[in-house]
This record gives sequence, C-alpha cells and structure tokens, in this order.
Amino acid sequence: MNEPPFDSWRRVDVHAVLVGKRVDLRSFFSAEHPGVAPLAVAAGERGMAVIFRYGVVVLFNVQVVEEGAFLNHLRPFIGEATDRREEEEAVLLIDAEGEDMVDAAGVIHLREVSVERLALIADVLAKSVMLAYDENRLARAFDRVEPIAEGMRRNVDRTIALRQLLDHIGDVLLTQHRMVGRAQISEKPDLLWDHPELERLYARLREEYELVERDTALSRKLALISQTAETALGLLQARSSLRVEWYIVILIVIEIVLTLYELFIA
Repeated sequence: MNEPPFDSWRRVDVHAVLVGKRVDLRSFFSAEHPGVAPLAVAAGERGMAVIFRYGVVVLFNVQVVEEGAFLNHLRPFIGEATDRREEEEAVLLIDAEGEDMVDAAGVIHLREVSVERLALIADVLAKSVMLAYDENRLARAFDRVEPIAEGMRRNVDRTIALRQLLDHIGDVLLTQHRMVGRAQISEKPDLLWDHPELERLYARLREEYELVERDTALSRKLALISQTAETALGLLQARSSLRVEWYIVILIVIEIVLTLYELFIA
C-alpha cells in the first residue's frame, strides 16, 4: 500500500465499524491492487483503513466525508450488510518521547507510527466491535428464550416454540463460528509472530478492551442459551413422541374393540 504521511500525525481519530457479515477481500484487493492482497490500504487524503474479512473496517485519520466515500467504494464487496451498525472509537496520540501505552482515559499513546502498530490496534478494535455485536445479539436472545420456556410450561403454541428454539440454536452456532472461525477473538494476531516487540502493546490493548473477559462471558452465555434451547427442544420432542405413542395405543384399542364386536355381535 501507499503509506499515508505518518510524519504529520500527532493526534489521530480511529473509527472501527461493522459493515457486514463478511468482506470479499480477494475481489476487493485484486480490483485495487492486482496480484497483491494487503490488509491495510490508504483511505482519504491522509488516512489508512484496515479491512477484516469478517466485516469490520477500522479507519485511521479519515474525515467523515472521506469515510463515507471509502465505505461506498467498499460496498460491492460487502456480504450481508448488518441491520445494526456497531462502532468503536479511539484516539491515538503520537509522542516520540513517550512509550506505547494506554492511559487511564483510554487514549492510546504511540512513540512512533508504523503499519504494524496500526494493524495491531485495528485488530483489537475490530474484535471489540465483534464482541459488542454478539453481546447485543445474545442479550436479545436471553429476552426471547424466557417467554418460550414459560409458554412451554403452560403448553402454549408448541409449534411456534419449536421453530423459535431451532432459530436460537442456529444463532448460537453462527455466533460460535464467527467468534472462533472468523474473528478468532481469543487468539493473538499473526502479526505478533513477526513482531514480538509489540507483545506489550497488544497486552495493554487487550486488557483495556477486556477481550478475554468479554469472550469468556460470551462463551458462557452461548453455552447457557444452547443448553436451554436444546433441553426445551428435547422436551418438545419427547412430548411429541409420547403423543404419537398414545395415538398408536388408541388405534390398537379401537382395532381390538372392532374385532370383538365382529366376533360376539356379528
């Protein structure tokens, strides 16, 4: 990529936004840079964007108008645009005399700007956005599971309950796939293998955005929703099986009665 003029950066606004469920990076990069697939691209006049295949774009030093133009340019490569725009904002301060750190106000300090440092920050912000999106989805799922369970207790509308339970199980599987397979929330970025000197910065960012704690809490909620939905589904199936068995018993009894009628009456 053509690097923006990092030397002019002093205070930088960072904006991470979830634009869809995925971004077709291969098509986008082959269209922009034939034969090259960089993670970071120039955006706006003096900014940079880091694009993640799981649907998050992180923009550095990009003005609002420039951001809109960049996202419009990216739109043809976005798959399944999200109905809820999840966002995360941060501020970078560049100080050659300082150190890489995150202060008490959440401001990120860098002693120098490099594509690797920005990509690392983008990785953490993108994962934070994905966690926020899944946290909101699971919060709504919790609200929906309770009335379904209550309806089952009262034997109300079992058909709808069954369909909704299957939807919940599907949502849980999709969320787990996104967290583990795509975003890889709990895993360190591959960048650290080539740049171990950035380990400390990554640890501070991960702690600031509570990636591990939020991922653990989400995993527990996913397990609880999954267990609740599967248990309720099992109960519904057991009830259905019991009803079928009663139908069979009734049919057998009717057949016996008819046979006795033919023997003793006819």
